[in-house]
Order: sequence, then structure tokens, then C-alpha cells
Amino acid sequence: MSDRRVVVTGMGVITSLGETVDDFWSNLIAGKSGVCPITLFDAAQYDSRIGGECAKFDPDAHFDRKASKRLDRFAQFAVAAARQAMSQAGLTDNDFGDRKRMGCIIGSGIGGMLEFEQQYLRLLEKGPSKVSAFTIPKLMINAGAGNIAIDCNLRGISSTVGTACASACHAMRDAYEAVRTNRADVLVTGGSEAALSPLGLSAFCAMKALSTRNDDPTHASRPFDRDRDGFILGEGSGILVFEEYEHARKRGAKIYAEVLGFGATTDAGHIAQPAEDGSGAAESMRQCVEEAGLNLEDVTYINAHGTSTGLGDLAETVAIKRCFGPHAKKLAVSSTKSSIGHLLGASGGVEAVATVMAICNSTAPATMNLDNPSEGCDLDYIPNTPRDLRIKYAISNSFGFGGHNASILLGKVE
Repeated sequence: MSDRRVVVTGMGVITSLGETVDDFWSNLIAGKSGVCPITLFDAAQYDSRIGGECAKFDPDAHFDRKASKRLDRFAQFAVAAARQAMSQAGLTDNDFGDRKRMGCIIGSGIGGMLEFEQQYLRLLEKGPSKVSAFTIPKLMINAGAGNIAIDCNLRGISSTVGTACASACHAMRDAYEAVRTNRADVLVTGGSEAALSPLGLSAFCAMKALSTRNDDPTHASRPFDRDRDGFILGEGSGILVFEEYEHARKRGAKIYAEVLGFGATTDAGHIAQPAEDGSGAAESMRQCVEEAGLNLEDVTYINAHGTSTGLGDLAETVAIKRCFGPHAKKLAVSSTKSSIGHLLGASGGVEAVATVMAICNSTAPATMNLDNPSEGCDLDYIPNTPRDLRIKYAISNSFGFGGHNASILLGKVE
């Protein structure tokens, strides 16, 4: 088993801030918000009526009508973002490379929730004979990975990871290991989610997890702020191409960043609340720094999980201080969920793209709506204005229900 370098050669996104990486990044750095009143369905009866909705996404712009009808919204996002990533990586030509050495590992916390809801309503209203024959292929959680593999002709390893909000980061770890240990040359990876649906919204409302700042949606997601009142449910996809360094170099591919390490732990405590002492999250960050062969002081920037919840933001702050000690005060930390909301299983993919772009552009995105830091949230969260910052090494955190903690460490290739 060899130990090979893994780099990022392509990226793609579908988000409420843009449906290309360039649009997403420029809007993010401009301080724009993708949070708005929900239009996908009538949310008038819900406590939370706002979301990070991909309102401009048009399936017909990406798929013919027949193909579109056979894909749930989360799989549409996944395939559309994967096409971007493969195109940016210069890997769309099926004649290039051994397709058996190319695969995809995609994360999703929920999968085809919209299809599940729609077909259950048909069952109740019209009877079992009216349930679509495409129900299972559309709602299954591996529909994203399966359809990416079909669309991009990827004949190597293909799988799906479902670990709630840590799904995309865990998927990226599996992809990294497959390339690093010579089981693949190219892995399409990241996450996709479309749980901004009647059932998804009502379930999170029932948990009292969402912001109810309905009259001021652009300021509703407030990570680390004293006045935060819950997260914003978002949707979208973030996909990256992980490729073996020499494989990429020999074909003249542009390299955006290097994947240097991962960490993964479990709190083994509450099913939906983080460990207050931050021990599991701290260990996850420590592991990825150790795997990269770096010192804690080498890390410049952390793209925080930062959901805008009372317990979560404080626990992550505690974890960062627990892991980095005195260096924590020197770190730049920000949450891009302040601009797009929480994409659940897709969040780690989109945030990895944001972290790569931060490295490439020497710019750390801001934590928007941070006006009054909450008690105990006393790190440098880059409030409201992005910062010019030379970033050589950066961490992106993803923490999920079930106690899952995952961290990826990315670095500049010089």
C-alpha cells in the first residue's frame, strides 16, 4: 500500500449564492446573503419560513425533461455540481484516463426526501397503483453517487456516506484514502442535500432548531452572535475532484489545493447535541493536523461548522481553544453558513470549496451578522467583512447529529 499525495483539481457548487464556483465565491466575499423567504412551497404555517433556497435552479437548464423527472432534487444538484467539477478538472473527455480508476464518493444526510413526501401523498390520495416506479431510484440516498457515476462514466469505486451534517466531510475522507492508497487516481467527492421541504422544515421546527427571524431573513443566520436563535435550513451541493498529484501533474491539470489530513471522532453522548467540553471536536482537529505532519501553529484559518445555534457555536469555540491552546487566539475563524444557511449533509462539500477558494485567493470569508459576540465566543471570527489573509494551511469542520465530528485540512501547493 503506497502513500500518495492528493490534490484538488476541480470544484462545482449549487448554492443559494450562486450555481458556479465563481458566482458563489464572489457573492460570498461581497457579503451577500442567500437566505430568503421560502418559495418552494407554502410555508405560511411554519414557525420558520425562511431558508437558503436555490431559487434560481432550473432542472431544465441541466437535464432533458425525461432525465430531470428521474432525479430527485438532491441528485439533480449533485450531478450538476459534479459536471462543473469534472469540467474544471478537464476530465469530461471519456477517452482520457482509465475510467476504472475513477469513481465517486458522495455524502448526503437525508437523500431524496422530496420524492418520499410526494409519493407518500400519492399513496394516501390515489392508492398504491399510482406510486411512481421511479420512487426507490429517486429517494435512495446513493442516488447522487449513482447518477454522478453514470453521467460522468466513472467505473471505479462508487459509494455514499450518510452521517448527518458530517456526511460530505466523511465522504471526502473516504475519497482521500482511496486515492492516497492507490485504489483510485480520481475521486469525485463532496455532498448534496435538498431537505428544504415541508417535512424537513416541519421536523426541524419541531426540534426548535431553526431561526424564526422571518421578517429579517438576510440577518437570521448569526453564528457566534449573542442574538442567534437557531440555524437556517439550506439546500445545495458542493463537489470536488480529488486526484493523485503525479496523475494531475502529468496531464497538466491546474491544482487548486492539496488535501493533507483528516480527523474523525464521535462524542458518544447525546444524539443531537454536541459535547459541551468540545473534546470530540478538538480531537478531530488535532488528528487532521497530526496526519498532515504539521504543528498546530501552522494552521492559519478555520472554516467553522458554525451553525448559529446556542450550543453548537459555543461547543465549537471551546473545542478550538482546547485543541489549539494559546494559538486559538491567533487563528482566523469564520462560518460561511452565515450567508447560505446550513446545507446539512452537503455543508462540508460547499465549505471545502469555500476553504480552497480562500487559500487560492488569500482571502478569508467573513462571518456575517456578527454584531455582538456571545458570551464564551471570544475568538477572531472575522465579523462582517472578509479579510486579506495569506492562508497556507486551513481546516474545515463538519459536526453532525449522532455525535459525528469530521475535519479536513487543506493546504496551498507551492
